[in-house]
Parts: sequence; structure tokens; C-alpha cells
Amino acid sequence: MILHGRKAETAELAALLDRAGTGLSGVVVLSGPAGIGKTALLDHTARRATGMRVTRTAGVEAEQELGFAALHRLLLPFLGLRGRLPGPQRDALETAFGLLRATPPDRFLVGLAALTLLAEAAADLPVLAVCDDAQWMDRESLDVLAFVARRLYADRVVLLFGVRDDDRALRRLTGLPELRLEGLPDAEAAALLSAVLDTDLDHVILSRCVAWTHGNPLAIMELGRGLVTGEAEPVLGEPLSLDRRLRERFLRQVGDSDALTRWILLLAAADPTGDPDLVRRAAAVLPASAGEIDAAFDRAERRDLLTSHPGGHFRHPLIRSAVYGGATSSRRRRAHAALAEVTDPLGDADRHAWHLAAAAAGPDEGVAAKLEAAAERARERGGHLAQAAFLRRAAELTQPGPLRNGRLLAACGAALTAGAPQRAEELLELLTPGLGVALLDIQAMRLRGFLNVMLGREGAVAPLLRAAGMLAGLDPPASRDALLEALDAAVVVARIGPGTSTEQVARAALAAPPPPGEPTVADLLLSAHATLVAVGYPEAAPSMRRGLLAMRADVAEHGDAARWFLLGAVLALDLWDIDALGDVSRRFAAAARRQGALRMLQAGVHGLATHAMFCGRFAVAEAYFAEFMDVAAAIGADMRFAGTGDAMLHAWRGDRERTLAAVAVQAGPDAERPGGLQVQFARAALVVLELGHCRYAHAQAAAEVVYDDDPPHYGGGVLPDLVEAAVRNDDLGTAGRALARLGERAEASATPWALAVLARSRALVTGDEHLYREALDRLAPTPLATEKARGHLLYGEWLRRRRRRAEAREQLRAAHRLFTGMGAAAFAERARAELAATGENARARDVSTVRDLTPQELRVARLAAGGTTNQEIAAELFISTSTVEYHLRKVFRKLGVTSRRQLRDALHAWPATSG
Repeated sequence: MILHGRKAETAELAALLDRAGTGLSGVVVLSGPAGIGKTALLDHTARRATGMRVTRTAGVEAEQELGFAALHRLLLPFLGLRGRLPGPQRDALETAFGLLRATPPDRFLVGLAALTLLAEAAADLPVLAVCDDAQWMDRESLDVLAFVARRLYADRVVLLFGVRDDDRALRRLTGLPELRLEGLPDAEAAALLSAVLDTDLDHVILSRCVAWTHGNPLAIMELGRGLVTGEAEPVLGEPLSLDRRLRERFLRQVGDSDALTRWILLLAAADPTGDPDLVRRAAAVLPASAGEIDAAFDRAERRDLLTSHPGGHFRHPLIRSAVYGGATSSRRRRAHAALAEVTDPLGDADRHAWHLAAAAAGPDEGVAAKLEAAAERARERGGHLAQAAFLRRAAELTQPGPLRNGRLLAACGAALTAGAPQRAEELLELLTPGLGVALLDIQAMRLRGFLNVMLGREGAVAPLLRAAGMLAGLDPPASRDALLEALDAAVVVARIGPGTSTEQVARAALAAPPPPGEPTVADLLLSAHATLVAVGYPEAAPSMRRGLLAMRADVAEHGDAARWFLLGAVLALDLWDIDALGDVSRRFAAAARRQGALRMLQAGVHGLATHAMFCGRFAVAEAYFAEFMDVAAAIGADMRFAGTGDAMLHAWRGDRERTLAAVAVQAGPDAERPGGLQVQFARAALVVLELGHCRYAHAQAAAEVVYDDDPPHYGGGVLPDLVEAAVRNDDLGTAGRALARLGERAEASATPWALAVLARSRALVTGDEHLYREALDRLAPTPLATEKARGHLLYGEWLRRRRRRAEAREQLRAAHRLFTGMGAAAFAERARAELAATGENARARDVSTVRDLTPQELRVARLAAGGTTNQEIAAELFISTSTVEYHLRKVFRKLGVTSRRQLRDALHAWPATSG
């Protein structure tokens, strides 16, 4: 088959196939309007894939709500290899496909299993995986395949998507290489039309035909067929929508068919499986023999409506849409009833229930109960969007009342679990108001609060607080849970809205009756954060320590504490407890990796990045921030904000342009979401940036914004910086006020970090040399390289100003060495300038070729050097073992080592502050 006008596209896809032969992978998203040639290009590429294993799937409009259905069809040829998968991955995949009953798997652990399975299948022969009509794939399958696509690298797998112009689908595939298909050039369009007609047309008529089709290959071919059969006039008026023109043509073709053929076409349109035998059995509800049914199939194929391709059914998806949309509702219900009759209610219970629901003309509790059972099976597989769809349809078949509202609320909860807040909002709008059922009203309030948190809207806190109040007399533990949800929302979103404040939530939490028995982690966190917000830091410090201790307890990461990791990590920062921050981040991130729980992993790796940054290991922090952004993309987070979460790292590196860009997104005057933890980090980053560049007036102004606001969370982190900036500006009044606030908090915290920055700040204000030394002594046993370097710098600056040059050089050399090693360019320059003022020129320092490693290579290298196996590295980093091996080969070559022991030595020799 000749593809007219697609030489560049076919060459690009052929290059991907060649690339797979060399051991590398490739991904392309073919996008464009209906009929533009996506399927033809995918078919052409599949035929070219000689010496490869080819597997295909396609989205089906009627199957969009059946979770993991498209993924199951794609991986079906390789499921015999699933025994090679690590146990958790195998269990997740089998549970998703209904082969195993187990705890619902995280969608992204299913993604890792799919990636590993494709890589295993490609071990012998490269694999071409084709996903057409991705806009109609179920959300779970599309998310998993997008996850896989972002992690393919050295796996010998080519993954191709064909997707119609559809914002939802294209948003899930954002960031993947895209090949946009446009209409054919006029000459190629004319050549295609002439080929269809098998004759030459008059030039004027040919030009008009080409102009009408806009170069759309399907429109050209359908016009050509119409001209051959006399169904189309060669001189056409103003062009209408191509979709509409094509649908009208297909409907005319269907309408001209006999009754039995039309019935078979409608059954095929209503059946998502692509199983012609199922359609044949359903067609038998008419008084027609098997021979007559076969003849009707033949007629549909001769009219080029159906194909004989296995599972293909319709020649083009527009034909399916035209057939189904053009039928009356009563005929559609009759078709679904016939399909339900021949669908196995045990072996394929979900489709059986779905067809019964589509056949129902009104409320039907029997069918609704079957849909509810299907929703539970979907939940067990981790198909939360399918669960929401089944529950919504069950609600539609339920009489108005509490049962209907309960089903809608359950559907809303499933949609939120699936990360689909817009769909959840639609479901909430369907609730019947004024039923007066307290528990249902409370559930609706909590769901509205969660919805607003996910969408970053104001108004997240108020419904959660009202729900907590209503639960107080009904279910006190649930009331406390709702209060903690409200506090969590206030910390994360901070755009609370009028009429509600964080203080109100905190006071309500403190007024609530104490929990019976031993307090849980959630109870301790609620008490800590409520006291911090409503009373003050010194009074909250003891409960903050208890909450953090509970987060660090054995196996806490496997219980309910996992829900509240972020609140625990915030306590560690507010207490200036670097060891606790590292411990909880490592443990909770590791648990998230084992469970495939990417949302918890996202928070965990951000904690790890922050820990590494304060420890001066900027390359490690960069690698963790890269993983944070990677995970954020995988779960569909808003990358405008996730992509600027490393503002503080840029500030420490002295990168003004990137810091200011990140601050503008997170906390600038035009920022779309004021408040929240990221805003406090962005504000603090601006202060660090200006201090590094010796712009002390700017640093003080930025720090005073935080000081005046005094946010309860991370408001103390900027106080030592404000003291330093104010002292450098000879503003001892401001420095004294900031020092007083710092003193009461640092003494209440009493961690080495807190007491060290307090001593250093007092030294700046009083000029007491013993306090400079005390600060360095307190920091000595800690990993806080950034604070150590600043302590040496400030002490050295103080000594130089007192003309004690020899002693100043000692401190300034240490500061310059540390700042240079970690890559804090602005602070290193500040130390170099101070050294030069003592009469010494600092030398540039070689920090080894480890800097040549990419963040991903560094992550792989460190895990390998620590004794982690390739399979364990693959599971931890959500990549395949073949990609791990590829990165390790590059690491060995870059570092000039040949074994893991040498690798460990090479990384160990690299300055600790750098990596």
C-alpha cells in the first residue's frame, strides 16, 4: 500500500524501528483530526516491523469506563511471561486484569509491571506496541501506557500512539514526542484521489475536490468512492465539517442496507470487544438463520463498512459512531439487551452488567445492584474510574432518595481516588438536595473539601470543618480525622476563602474531646499542628516532638501515618530536625516505592531533596527534584508548580534567573495560588539568593515579608537570614526583633540545628566570638554542610573586619572549600572576595568527573554502589532492568571504573558536600 505524501513521517517511524534493533527504545504520539491518516501510518509501520514482535490495541468509545481493558488487550500476547516479574509487580498486574483477588494495586505499580513485561518480551526480539484511538482508551490504561512511555529508554520497545485531537488524551500524553499530521499537499491529495478513481479527472473538478477535503486522506477516499458510485457530486458548495460530511455519507450507506445488515452493524457498534462471533450470536434474536447472518456480514464487508480483520469490525471509527449515534434510543436499548443475553454473566460479569444498564429504559434496582457489584470488582482491580462509572450508572437507575445519593457519593469518592476531580465535581452536582440524611450530608461536605484541595481552590477548609463539627456527636474519631484533613488542606492550599481561617480549625481541634486510649499518629499530629497554629511555637514544641517521634516509630510508614507524611515532614523542618527529616523521608519514600504509591512517593522524594539540599549535596538534591517532577508528571500534577518546586536549590546555587522565575510562579504578585508551603519555600529562596549575592537590602526586604506574615509553618526558617541581612544593613532594631523571635523558638526546639543558628545569629548581633565557635561546634556532628559553610563564612568575615587576617583566612578557606564543593556559586564568590581582602587568592577546585553524570545516572550509580541489585534499582526508580544496565555502562565509562567496588570508591572519593 502506498501512503501518499507521508515520506517524512514513514521515515521517522522507520528510524524508530531501526533504533529498537540497536537496543534503544522510542515513543511517538501521532496526533491529528479524524481521517488524517494516523491508522494508515500505524498499519504501515506494523507491516514494516519485520523481525519484531507486534502487539496492538485500540480505544473503543463504548469501553472507556472499563478500567485496564485496553492495556489487557495490548499485553495479552505477553501474559505468559508474567512469571518473570517481581512478585509485587506480578500481583499488581494480575489484580488489575482480574486474574487475582488481592489489595487494589496502585495504578503506577501496574505501570511498572507493564514496563517490565514489555522489556521481558523484547529480550529475544524487539517489540512494537501500537495503541490506536487513544482518545477512547479507558483512563487507567492510558495513564499506565503514558507512564511506560516516559520510562522506555534501553528496552528495545517502540510504543506508538494514535490520538485524535482530544484535550483529555493529549494532556495525559504531554511531554512525549509528538508527530502532528496535517492534510496532504495538493499534489499528493490529487494523486490519492486519482488512485481511488483509477482515472484522471478534469483539472478544475480535481482542484475543487482537493480543496473541499482539505487534504484529509479519509475524506479524499470517501469522496472518490462516492464519485465512482454516483453518490457524490463533483462540484461541491462551501465545505461543511468533514466529520459531519463523512458521518452523513456513512449513515446513507447504512440506511441503504437491508434490515438484517443494519441490525448487525448496530450490534457491532454497541459491542466493544470486536468479537464477530458474539455479534453473530446476538443477531440470532431475529428470526434469521446462520446462513442469512453470514450473508449479511458479507454484504457489510462488500459495502466497505465492516472489515474481516480480526477484532477490527468497522473500517473506520467514524462509521461506528455514525451507526450508533444514528440509531434511535429504543433500537440501541434492544441491541444492548441482545448483547447482554449472549454475554457470560459469570465469566464477563462487568460487560454483562453494563449491557443490561444500557438496555434499561428507567429505574431498575436489580440492574443497579449488578452495577454496584461490578463497581466493587473494579475497585479491587484498582480501576477507580471504572468503579465511578459503574456507580454513576447504578445511581441513574435508582429512584431519587438516600440510596441514589449514596451511590453518587461513592462514585465521587472513587473519581477523587482516581485523580479525576472534574468528574467528581460533575457527580456532586447530580445529588438530590434536601434529603436531611446527616451522614450523607457530611460525606458530601468532606468530598467537596477534598475536591477543592485537588483543584487548588479556596473553600477547601470550610466544608471539612463543618463536617468535623457535624461528626463530633456522631463519630468523634471521624470528627478528629476531618479536623486533620482541614488542617492538612490549610497547609497545602492556604487559599482558605472568606469566613474560615486556619486558626478556627486549630481552635476546634483543641476544643475537641481527647481521643480515648492511646493516641494515634493522626491524633498526635492534630494536637501538634493545632497548638502551633492557635497557641504558639514554644507551647507546641513538646507535642511537635511527640508527633514526629510517632512518625519515626517502627513500621509507621505502613499504617495510617502514610496519609499524613507531609504534615510529619513539616514538623521536622519547623523543629530544625535534619535527622528526622531524612529518616521519615527515606522510610516513607521507600514504602511508597514498594507499594507503587506515587502520590506518597512524590512527597517523600521532595523531603529527600530538601534534606540533601540542606546537607550541601546539591547533585543528589537535583536528582531527587528531577524524580519529584517525573512523578508529578506521571500523576497528572500541574507542572507549572511542580516544575518550580526546586526554587531553593537554584537560590543556593546562586542562579538568579531560575530562582526568580520559580519565585514568580510560586509566590510572585501574579501567582495564581497564593499561600501554601511551596510559597514559603519560594519566599525563603529569594532571601538566600540575595544573601549569596551580597544584596543585603533586598534580602532584608524579602525576609521582612515572611517576618510580618509569620506563617505558622516554616515561618521560623527565614529568621536567621533576616538577622544576617539586617546586621549587614546596620538595622539592629530589626535584627533584634528577629533574634528575639528566633530565640524563643530555637530554645523550645533545642535541636543542634536550631541552637546553632541561634548562637550564630546572637554572634552577629553582639559580636561575641564564643558564640561563633559555639555555632560551629553544635553543627560539627550534623550533616548540615550549608549551615557549616555559612558559619565559617560569617565567622571569617567577623575576624577579617577585626584585622585578624590569619584566623580569618582559616575560616574563609573552609567556607570557600565547602561552598565550592557543593556548587553554591554565589556564596563561594562571597567567600573568595573576603579571602582576597585578606591578601589570599582562592584556587579553583576540581570536584571530579562525577559532575558529568546525569541526575538519573547518579541515582543509578549510588544505588549500585550501595549493593542494590539491578532489579531492585529498576523497581525503586520505576524503570526497566535493561535501562539500569544501559545507565551503568555509561557510568562505568564516564568514571573509568570496571566494577561496583571501584564505583563505590569513586563516589566515596567525591567530596561529601557535593554528592
